[in-house]
Amino acid sequence: MERGCLFTRAPPPLALAGRAPRIPTPRPPGAGIAPKDPDLRTSASLRSSFRYRSPPPQQLIVIPLQMLAGTVSTSSSGGTLMDMHLLKAATHGDAMSMKDMASNNPSILLGKTSQGNTCFHISCAHGHEEFCKDVLALNQSLLSEVNLDGETPLIIAVTRAHASLASFLLGRCRVLGLRQVTLQQDKHGCNALHYAIRCGHKDLALELIEAEPALSQGVNKYSESPMFIAAMREFQEIFEKLLEIPDSAHSGHLGNNALYAAVRNGNPVIAKKIMETRPGMAREDTDGSTPIILAVLWDKIDVLRVLLEHDLSLGYELSKEGISLLQFAAFRGHVGVARELLNHCPDTPHGKEDGWTCLHEAVWFNRTEFVEFILRAPQLRKLVNMRDNQGKTALHHAVRKCNPKIVAALLSHMDIDQKMDRRLLDAAMLGDSKSMKEMASSNASVLLRTTPQGNTCLHISSVHGHEGFCKDVLALNHSLLSEVNFDRETPLITSVASGHASLALVLLRRCEELGLRHAILQQDKGGCNTLPALSQGVNNCNESPMFDAAMRDFTDVFEKLLEIPDSAHDGHCRYNALHAAARNGNSVIATKIMQTRPGMARKEGTDWFNPMVPAILLDKIDVLRVLLEHDSSLGYDVSDDNGPLLMSAAFRGHVDAARELLKHCPDAPYCNSDGSTCLHQAISSGRTQFVEFILRVPQLRKLINMRDGNGKTALHYAVRKCNPKIVAALLSQKDIDITMRDNYGNPAAWELANAMNRAKTLNWNEVFMLMLKADPRNAPVLYNVHEQTKEKVTEASRKDAKSLTQTYTSNTSIVAILVAAITFAAAFTLPGGYSSDAGSQGLPIMARKFAFQAFLISDTLAMCSSLAVAFICIIARWEDLEFLIYYRSFTKRLMWFAYTATTIAFATGLYTVLAAHLQWLAIMICLLVALLPVLTKLLGEWPILKLKFRLGKSFKTDILDMV
Repeated sequence: MERGCLFTRAPPPLALAGRAPRIPTPRPPGAGIAPKDPDLRTSASLRSSFRYRSPPPQQLIVIPLQMLAGTVSTSSSGGTLMDMHLLKAATHGDAMSMKDMASNNPSILLGKTSQGNTCFHISCAHGHEEFCKDVLALNQSLLSEVNLDGETPLIIAVTRAHASLASFLLGRCRVLGLRQVTLQQDKHGCNALHYAIRCGHKDLALELIEAEPALSQGVNKYSESPMFIAAMREFQEIFEKLLEIPDSAHSGHLGNNALYAAVRNGNPVIAKKIMETRPGMAREDTDGSTPIILAVLWDKIDVLRVLLEHDLSLGYELSKEGISLLQFAAFRGHVGVARELLNHCPDTPHGKEDGWTCLHEAVWFNRTEFVEFILRAPQLRKLVNMRDNQGKTALHHAVRKCNPKIVAALLSHMDIDQKMDRRLLDAAMLGDSKSMKEMASSNASVLLRTTPQGNTCLHISSVHGHEGFCKDVLALNHSLLSEVNFDRETPLITSVASGHASLALVLLRRCEELGLRHAILQQDKGGCNTLPALSQGVNNCNESPMFDAAMRDFTDVFEKLLEIPDSAHDGHCRYNALHAAARNGNSVIATKIMQTRPGMARKEGTDWFNPMVPAILLDKIDVLRVLLEHDSSLGYDVSDDNGPLLMSAAFRGHVDAARELLKHCPDAPYCNSDGSTCLHQAISSGRTQFVEFILRVPQLRKLINMRDGNGKTALHYAVRKCNPKIVAALLSQKDIDITMRDNYGNPAAWELANAMNRAKTLNWNEVFMLMLKADPRNAPVLYNVHEQTKEKVTEASRKDAKSLTQTYTSNTSIVAILVAAITFAAAFTLPGGYSSDAGSQGLPIMARKFAFQAFLISDTLAMCSSLAVAFICIIARWEDLEFLIYYRSFTKRLMWFAYTATTIAFATGLYTVLAAHLQWLAIMICLLVALLPVLTKLLGEWPILKLKFRLGKSFKTDILDMV
């Protein structure tokens, strides 16, 4: 019987996107036969985010453990494979057992695991200080042993946060003169000092600097020096010690340096020390940006002041593109920075050679406050009428951006020249080309002036259909074709709207000739786009009887088949009976196979799975335990396509499987060849429990700060996934370095910009607040991300304003009309009824009671307010976001009032009838009704209240505006 494949491919290495504006297209995973087993199928979207990487050759060398059988095996690193009893002793710090084994065979201490770790490495990873001392007393050469990751025991002790043990090992290296051990760099190029600073072990870092100053010269493969990391983490004492060493390196990631770190953190003290000793850092280019440019962009006024006080000429610096510092300040709207800059350099450049000034920049990015600052600064007054290379002034751009505040600010300036000359207006209306040419000959800029509605003379003549006039105007200034008025109409739109077809054809041809595609595409404000001999047989699907028996869990049949020496055990898609046992979690069958045919454990299916992978993916702990107990080297297996086993466990979030694996293989591989680790995988798959498990395991602590192929740490992944629980768990670790940047120079916080589609969720905003609390120095960057995100969200809402208004008005009007109907009916079915006595016929019986009067008043108020809301819903048809926001705010308050008044009317009406005979019931009804609005408010805002409770003082109400 034909079956589908049993398993799917485990996740290959991850690859997150880089800088927000240029997200690389993910490559598809490696080729393979698609699985059909629904228990192991991964989503297409997740698989598409992985990149295929082949593991290093040394990681593919997996040799069966035979030491317990009496033969000697070698590890993948070339040495003798470690005795399993010694491995267990090192993991648990059992020095007595280690000494007993060493007394019988001293060379046993030199045995290594498949990852090249000695018993000394293993004990250092677990922090067993006494064990380490006893091992060194027996064999001191273990101090200089390195594993496949290039790590010495010293580096392992530092990265696993065992500072006291690391200090002891450093002392032993000094006593024995093992300088090369102290200076050893791992496969990432990091030495012990890098990790000590990055993990926040300040005392250990100072001890390392004092013991071996040359450590300060080490630079890892990301070009990060110890000084740079110290500056990024603001460890001033360590920084100063490093700065005192003449030849200490100061470089950083992506061409950055220590001064860049000081600027990023806004640390004027470190910046001052650098400017006093190594002022050349101030002119080192950082991917096109020098430290002073970054100080301006990030609004670091104190650092900017230090830089300018030590070197005034920095204030006159231009970027490679010729952009001035004032333009960078205008781009971000940093008035304080611009003021400080002008205070030191009154005549600092204000624009580019093409005429684009800081005022144009401020207007284009809607920085109203900066525009007003420029208009008040005497040395910048002349920018008001300055033109760019298209002849446009700041007013032209302000009108095009439709920003009434900036337009008003510019128009109120006495130096501005904007109003169209009356004679030109008359000429455009009449089509008088001669008069227009005379005026343009004496002052060509006269053609750029506009009417109060933003119309140029070309707009006016297009309305009137003066084809000759339009041709003459375009011959003098073709830029008028792309001008838009306050209704966002170009002259082309104007001519079409006015019914001048021949003129519209002339203007269209001119736009095509000049390549003015945007002018043609412009929209106006109205938007106007599956028996002994038989045991050897296999069917057409390559399925043997043994495989089928294992798949069906027929243990008796399976054992009979297994007793036949040459019985087949193959299965569909190159699987075997052990794959089937792993799939079903049948440890009995698995044990029989490992005792008789252990070779099955290393055979892979068409999807590159050996039986270990499904045991991990399907969380079959009993089978996993059987496999590892018979051959622990299986735990170090790294397949061509699926990576190490810990990656598969992380993908599914199987903590127990990972725990069992680490129990037998303490140093099991944890990362792919591209650097992505099981921690990256767990975060990408949203496995919070697995992340917390990793953070609790000593031998996996260093994964917190490890980068993948794109330079991204686990924190980068967590922020982009917008998972506040994982972000909080990572930030709670003392070893984490939140200042690390990826290959694009982006910190973890910038990943929020790549999760723009989640910006209106509480998770996105909670992650934002968590990052702000963890790194307040990075607040400017975070607020810039928030501002850009808010602008895009607002713009999206603005485009959908009509739909939003219609949806809101429909829902609100239904509720309002319902409330109005209820209150209207209540007015004619008064509590107590009407009187039939002479002289008071038709009058309410309870008319003189206070509760009844309260009923009438509240019922009237409820009906009036709900009717008002219903009427507003009828007239509210504006396609304006600001109106929608006002409308929602106003109707929300009015409906809340109607809701409260209706509940009061209900309570007072019942009180009027019940008070005389059942006063206790009447009072209870009133109390319940009084609590109803409060409970409604509480339940409605419960998610935000919970968030506020979790974050405490870090909660920022204004950040939730987008939600």
